[in-house]
Amino acid sequence: MSDHNNHSSIISLYESQHNEKDRVNSHDHQTHQILYALEGHGTCTLDNKTFGIERDSFIIIPPFTEHSITAQSKMTVLVLEFDACELSEDVQSQLIPEVFQRSVVKKVSMFDSSDLRQLLRKMLYEQSHGDRLWQLALKVYMSELLFTIARAAHDFTQADTNSLRAERLRNYIDSRYFEIKNAEDIADRMGMSKRYIQSIFKEQYELTPMQYLTEVRLGLVKRLLVETEKDIVSICFEAGFESLSTFYRLFKKQVGVPPNMYRQRQKSV
Repeated sequence: MSDHNNHSSIISLYESQHNEKDRVNSHDHQTHQILYALEGHGTCTLDNKTFGIERDSFIIIPPFTEHSITAQSKMTVLVLEFDACELSEDVQSQLIPEVFQRSVVKKVSMFDSSDLRQLLRKMLYEQSHGDRLWQLALKVYMSELLFTIARAAHDFTQADTNSLRAERLRNYIDSRYFEIKNAEDIADRMGMSKRYIQSIFKEQYELTPMQYLTEVRLGLVKRLLVETEKDIVSICFEAGFESLSTFYRLFKKQVGVPPNMYRQRQKSV
């Protein structure tokens, strides 16, 4: 992690670099913090809830929020730390409650991320090379940044983000059920962590991705058993099961009877 600037300021912006598998252990701060991921991906735990981090993710950390970060690749994060009491009354009364109403990871649009990156660049410049008005400049840019995040939140909330990603995961499983090997395979192909996809998928559908995958495969198996004369081995292979014994065990556990008996019963109805 790079050192803080020597200037004394109510607003501090610095770079934090992490190697793959680095972990910042759980801790909290008295100040408000906004972390911005410049590159890489990982996970962040905020008050025992885990979120995925990727490029252009914003981590909103209210004061006294327990948080930790785990890097899953080389990751660079800008850390913006400030004392809200020193900002203008309008910012304190309107923007701070809006942006920091809860600890969360946000992903803004490409348009907003460009604006936010530009504001962060200006703040870094003022902090390092600014003239006698540099502290005032930081407050102005800080207000702009908070406004941009607050405005973006109305259009694209974290709940929406997780919902859309869970739906994307479901669509992926629906269309690629025959080639998925395990949860790590899904996570790698989607560019997210295993823990993150488990969390958002279960929150949305009350199943893990692998439980849903089994449901999709068994649904196809039941349809093929009833609508075709294909043998059990072919159906098992077509549905994506690697092992016949695993397939029989899962089918009997979920359906209650072996595949052959299920076929006979359904065709006699």
